[in-house]
Amino acid sequence: MTPINENSVEVDKEVILEEDLSIKSGETLDPTVMQKESKLGFFEKLLAVWVALCMGIGILVSIYLPKFGETINNWNLFETWRGGIGINIPIGICLFFMMYPAMLNLQFKELKKLGRNPLPIILTLFSNWIIAPLVAAGLAYLILPGNSDLIIAVILLGSSPCTAMVLVWGSLAKGNQEQNVINTSINTVSIMFLYVPIVSLLTGIGNLSIDRLILFITVTIFIGAPLVLGLLSKVLLVKAKGKEWFDTKYRPVVGKISIVALLSTLIILFSINGSKLIEYPLELLKVSAPLLIGFVIVVGFNLLITKLFRLQYREAIITTIIGSSSHFEIAIATALGISALAALGTTMGLFWEVPIMLGLVYLGRFLNKKGFWKGRKKEEILVSNQKT
Repeated sequence: MTPINENSVEVDKEVILEEDLSIKSGETLDPTVMQKESKLGFFEKLLAVWVALCMGIGILVSIYLPKFGETINNWNLFETWRGGIGINIPIGICLFFMMYPAMLNLQFKELKKLGRNPLPIILTLFSNWIIAPLVAAGLAYLILPGNSDLIIAVILLGSSPCTAMVLVWGSLAKGNQEQNVINTSINTVSIMFLYVPIVSLLTGIGNLSIDRLILFITVTIFIGAPLVLGLLSKVLLVKAKGKEWFDTKYRPVVGKISIVALLSTLIILFSINGSKLIEYPLELLKVSAPLLIGFVIVVGFNLLITKLFRLQYREAIITTIIGSSSHFEIAIATALGISALAALGTTMGLFWEVPIMLGLVYLGRFLNKKGFWKGRKKEEILVSNQKT
C-alpha cells in the first residue's frame, strides 16, 4: 500500500517460526514475543494532513492557474485509443516512483518458508482475494447505486491488497515480520495475475463500463515494469555495493522519493480535476461510506477467523493487517485509465489509510493484552506441517 518509508522497517531475522516452535511441548506459543519496534516519524504520523493539504493545493491550482491543469492534462498516452481517457504521463511517472520502492521488498527466498506454518498465509490470501473484493463490491452496489465511477473506485480499492506499508504496520504491532514479508511477496506477484480478472468480474456483475485491455495495460505498466526494474536493480546494486548499503542507504532514499511522488500525484490529479470536485463536492464523501463500512466488516471477519483458527497474536495481527489493507497506488493508477471521477474516488482510500491502519495496530495490541488470541500449541503446528 503505501509509500511511507517502509524501507526503514527491519525484518527481525531472530524472530521466526522456528524459534516459536522451540518452546517446550505442551506450552502455548507466547503471543508477547518482542521485535524491534518501528516508529512512524512526525511526517508519517500526519500523512493524512499532508494528503488533505495537497488535495487543497491541487484544487486551488485548478481555480487560479487553470492553464497548468489543462497543459498537464494534454500529456496522455492511449487517449484516443479505444475511447479511453488515457494514461497521464506526469502522473504515470509519479506513480512509477510510488510503486518502485514497494517492489524492492519482494524476497523470493522467503517463499521457501511457506511450509513451516502455511495457515496464516492461506487465511490472509483468502481475505485479500475473496472476502475484501466481495465486501467492497457488495457495499458499493448497495450504497452507491447509479454512481458507476464511484462503484468502480471502491472495487479497485477492495481488490488490491497492500504490498508495502503493511511492513510498517506489522512492525508497530509487534507482529511476525517473516510472515509479513512472505505475504507481501506473494501479493506482489499474484496481483499481476488476479487483479484484472477480479476487477473485471465484479464490475461485469453490474454491467459497468470498463476497458479491460486498458486495465491490463495499466497493471502491466505500473506493476510489471516496477517489479522487473525493482528485481533487476536489487540484484545489480547488491552485487556492486553490497546488501548493507542497499538496505541502509539506497532503500531509505528511494522510500522518501516515493512520498514526494505520492504528494505530487495528488497535486497534479486535483489540479486537473479540481473543477469536477467543485462541481460534485459530495462525491468524495459518498465514496467514503462503503470504504469505512467495508473496513469494519473485513477487519471483523479477520479478527474472528484468526481467533477461530487459534492463531497466536503475532500471526493473527499480520493476517488481520494485510487482509484488511488496500494498495491504493494501484487503484489510483488503474482508475486514471477509466475516468477522472473514479480516480478522485480512489484517493479517499489513501486519505483514510493511515488513521485507520494505525487504529488497527492499537486495537490488535489491546486485544492481545485482553487475551483475545489464545494461540496454538507447538505440537499442533508440527502435526499440521507433517500432514502438508
